[in-house]
Amino acid sequence: MKQTRLLMGMPITIELLDSGITIDHLDAVFNFFESVDERFSLYRDGSEISRINRGELQPNEYSDDMRTIFGLCALTKRQTGGYFEIAHDGRLDPTGVVKGWAIQQAAARLRAAGRRDFYIDAGGDIQISGTRHGTPWHVGIRNPFRRQENVKVLALTACGVATSGTAVRGQHIYDPFQPGVPLLEVVSLTVIGPSILEADRFATAAFAMGRRGIQFIEALPGFEGYQIDAGARATYTSGFERYVVHE
Repeated sequence: MKQTRLLMGMPITIELLDSGITIDHLDAVFNFFESVDERFSLYRDGSEISRINRGELQPNEYSDDMRTIFGLCALTKRQTGGYFEIAHDGRLDPTGVVKGWAIQQAAARLRAAGRRDFYIDAGGDIQISGTRHGTPWHVGIRNPFRRQENVKVLALTACGVATSGTAVRGQHIYDPFQPGVPLLEVVSLTVIGPSILEADRFATAAFAMGRRGIQFIEALPGFEGYQIDAGARATYTSGFERYVVHE
């Protein structure tokens, strides 16, 4: 069973291949994403993060999930040498971690319910579990200059795939060390990691590093990456090719 709904300001697609799937199983996952948006959306006046940014909540009043997200943001900042920063223009924006965390949490709920073969795609960031009828899932990397095309197709199982770039949302990521300078060297960076949470948070930080981002991914054990620069040149990590489907 496969369905797409617009939530958290983006299309979210879930495909479940296990037997006995009903619409109720999909509803439960989509309802979870809605609850995440209600808490973490910067565009909802009543969300927890909006109330924090207005100074209405003190740290001892934060929810457990909010503390988890802030902890992950602090960890990512340390692990990336400061290239992941959630303080922007006097407010906190943990978006760079929230989506990957939400997808991973949704996947954990499906596994806890006994589901094994599925994928969750939220705005192009994907968590893959199991196989598709016994073979790896195929995931395309979009051409940032011609979005209807794939530059590569990957064969994947049990991992996360995240892409950071400017093709869809424009200049929404910035270099914390040069906040007023647009990121123009790289247009797309796709990261394969052990989970979507890990792939997503490191893809965001690596994109902020510019051309050096792919070198950062190369140095991360268990991660691979594919970077496309403004001149349409691709650079990829040493183990990336093993995932590529050659037709």
